[in-house]
Amino acid sequence: MAPSSLQPPAIVAVLGGGNMGSGIAQACAQAGFTVRVRDVDAAAIARGRGLIEKMLQGAIDRKKLSPAKRDEVLGRITFSTDLSEAVEGAALVIEAVFEEESVKRALFEELAPLVSGSTLVATNTSSLSVTALAKGFPQPGRFAGLHFFFPAAVNKLVEIIGGESSDPATLSELERFCYLLHKIPITTADRAGFCVNRYFVPYLNESVRIAEENVVSLATIEEVGRELFGAMLGPFELMNVTGIPIAFHAESSLCRAFGPAYAPAQLLETQFRSGQPWPWKASTVEPEKKAAVRRRLLGLTIGIATRLVEEGVATAEATDRGATVGLRRTWGPFAQLSTVGVAEGLELVEEHAQRWPGNFPVSAELKERAKRGERRWPMSYVKVERKGPVAWVLLDRPEVLNSLNSDLLDQLDAAFRSLEPDRTLRVVVLAGSSPVFAAGADIAEMEKKTLAEGIEFGFQGQRVAEHIERFPTPVIALVEGYALGGGLELALAADFMVAAEGAQLGLPEVTVGIHPGMGGATRLTRLIGRAKTKHLAYTGLPVSAEEAYRLGFVLEVYPAARAREEVQALADTIASRAPLGVRWVKQVIDRGLDASLASALHLEAESAGHTFGTHDRTEGMRAFLERRKPKFEGK
Repeated sequence: MAPSSLQPPAIVAVLGGGNMGSGIAQACAQAGFTVRVRDVDAAAIARGRGLIEKMLQGAIDRKKLSPAKRDEVLGRITFSTDLSEAVEGAALVIEAVFEEESVKRALFEELAPLVSGSTLVATNTSSLSVTALAKGFPQPGRFAGLHFFFPAAVNKLVEIIGGESSDPATLSELERFCYLLHKIPITTADRAGFCVNRYFVPYLNESVRIAEENVVSLATIEEVGRELFGAMLGPFELMNVTGIPIAFHAESSLCRAFGPAYAPAQLLETQFRSGQPWPWKASTVEPEKKAAVRRRLLGLTIGIATRLVEEGVATAEATDRGATVGLRRTWGPFAQLSTVGVAEGLELVEEHAQRWPGNFPVSAELKERAKRGERRWPMSYVKVERKGPVAWVLLDRPEVLNSLNSDLLDQLDAAFRSLEPDRTLRVVVLAGSSPVFAAGADIAEMEKKTLAEGIEFGFQGQRVAEHIERFPTPVIALVEGYALGGGLELALAADFMVAAEGAQLGLPEVTVGIHPGMGGATRLTRLIGRAKTKHLAYTGLPVSAEEAYRLGFVLEVYPAARAREEVQALADTIASRAPLGVRWVKQVIDRGLDASLASALHLEAESAGHTFGTHDRTEGMRAFLERRKPKFEGK
């Protein structure tokens, strides 16, 4: 894996210092990047600088940031009106100007001759076609969309949009960049609304349509919106805060792409033209009418979400992540679908589709799952990525810091079972999809468990950990961010654990009324002894990666920005060795721990002797004598 140039303190140029641009610049500077902000004149620059200073001061007031850290962040940001000066030597240029295609195109025409062939260029569009904006750009493969969500310095969601010509390597680099910013990226296709706005903006519009029918009060719709999606704000207050014009223009854009079912409500246009906020507080809630509103909004949301997944715009997991992270809702569309049940979800969608004959297609997959009698929409929480002979098994619930629930544990076990028969596999790296390993068990699920279910959950975790421990090829656990509770217990089952600087590791179960049950206390005791394990388990206090290294249960600590490259290099080194020799010596070491010294020595000698009957031994020794690299085949 080649080292990336897009890591701190590389230069990131942000073009536009308004509400979005200033937030993006702040996020980049806080992550350690050197940031140059370019805007049109001194007044715009002063405003952008003021926005950043205000945000940072707010963080200081909330005790989230120290004055020294604020000064450090501000010291990484410079401002300029000179485009050439701003982008010189930049590893990444992020355009964040007014959401108008002609304005953005003019900027990209001016930018094109100024950037080097290695520079990545991203547009922070929320609605425009990335493919269209990339046309005419000299290197469209290095051009993509990065849609930050407001406020960009705080909101963790970023949509990564690949245009028709975007190189997959560009999208991968941008994903890594987002993680360095401590963001949670989701990848979407280049279609109108991308992922989140595809279902979110129509929800706002549908709320106005319901109000337009004069059958229920604005206050009722507002309350249903908050309750149904677990949101802080309902649709009308949200539009009042973010801007009614934005909702109108976004819905108009969706209508041009998808037809009349997405047409802006007449009342939305009227309110937009009036320049007045929604007066929802002037009405009262009508409890008896809430159920009908709930059906309308849920049918629309599930209908659009299932269609966009079917179209390949985004995955179901990304769609829900967009809702819970970007919109800060408690539940995403697919979680809600699984709550009401697939059959009832289909009924709600078809009910909504009847309002728009031929213009609101119902997902064929939703129909098929209902036909099969499925209750829940399946969600994937574990990913497997192959890099030659090395498999990365990635825990993938970044929106909840990869907290472990029963589904994730089942899927993790299935991932290792699927890899086990693969004779080309040499090493497994167990990590998080984002720079977090796992912050422990899912307390929301755990809190509901009975005594019997709690016992079974512990045994389920132990079964998965045992499968990792007994996996035939070496397993390396890479801890970034957090490995707490069950997360640390899984990592301890690997052959060894490495960590990134800044990681926190611990067994905090006693702070929530329980204690380790997946094998963490037992395995950690064998690594660092009774007293040190008891100290960690009794206090529940985490330790740093460096302290874990000193205690002896972390093998190596790597710089955070290079941790994955370092682990890949380590895995590649192991993968280059004789596969049978590595597999068998793993068995010798593990089995020898539970045997007497005499038995362990006998096992080691016998196993080493058997390697003399392998093709790899013949090839390895011949290569040594011929002074060439061996070509091991695992035979």
